[in-house]
Amino acid sequence: MQLHFRELGAGNPLVILHGLFGTSDNWQTLAKRWAETHRVIVVDLRNHGRSPQTAEHSYELMSQDVLELFDQLQLEHVTLMGHSMGGKVAMRFALDYPTRLDKLIVLDIAPRLSDMRHQDDILAGLHAVDLATIESRQQADEALARHIPQMGVRQFLLKNLYRREDNSFAWRPNLAALTHNMPAIGAEITSPTPFLKPALFVRGGKSDYVSTEDKLYAIPALFPNSQVETVVDAGHWLHAEKPDEIYALVEAFAKS
Repeated sequence: MQLHFRELGAGNPLVILHGLFGTSDNWQTLAKRWAETHRVIVVDLRNHGRSPQTAEHSYELMSQDVLELFDQLQLEHVTLMGHSMGGKVAMRFALDYPTRLDKLIVLDIAPRLSDMRHQDDILAGLHAVDLATIESRQQADEALARHIPQMGVRQFLLKNLYRREDNSFAWRPNLAALTHNMPAIGAEITSPTPFLKPALFVRGGKSDYVSTEDKLYAIPALFPNSQVETVVDAGHWLHAEKPDEIYALVEAFAKS
């Protein structure tokens, strides 16, 4: 699996993994800031962005994909950061290959089983866009709006819409595979052996993806050398809503 990635800057590596329906493009603004002090590598996970598409989609496989990228780029002294689904990939990788990391950063996701029913409307909206007939992004947005009233969520999803060489529209994510594997995307991250190196978990104060119980029990059980920070006025997409706060938290932790 040859994952697509973007690379900026120099120094100790900071590898960034996006969330469900995201791409490396979502991280370019923050990546440029971190690149002033780090070698930043922003990844498209399988079935997303410009990376290969497969029928299989699991945390074990995505962890192996990231390992192949580490080997390809000969990465050492790495800080690995992931948001949401990418955060679970990062947790899985840290538990599977602890010697390949110096530090772990997880944004707004816990290791417990995630209820994926909140994705039903997003999937319905994406599948409602008739790619064979639409002629503009506005038409795609109107189709999405019948299922997804939040403009910000639609704008995020529409970043995945692109024109092929024949001028027809297509989605970058592999919708068929992601729809089929949605239970696997919600899967709990478990391990008989904890990750003992430093870990930073950052949650949005307006998000319910990381609960008080997660902070007190689930996270320390697997990541005993972890800290949990809260960005008070942020929701699940905390890096888009509060980029300055996320920049500062990550920079301070990566340098510590």
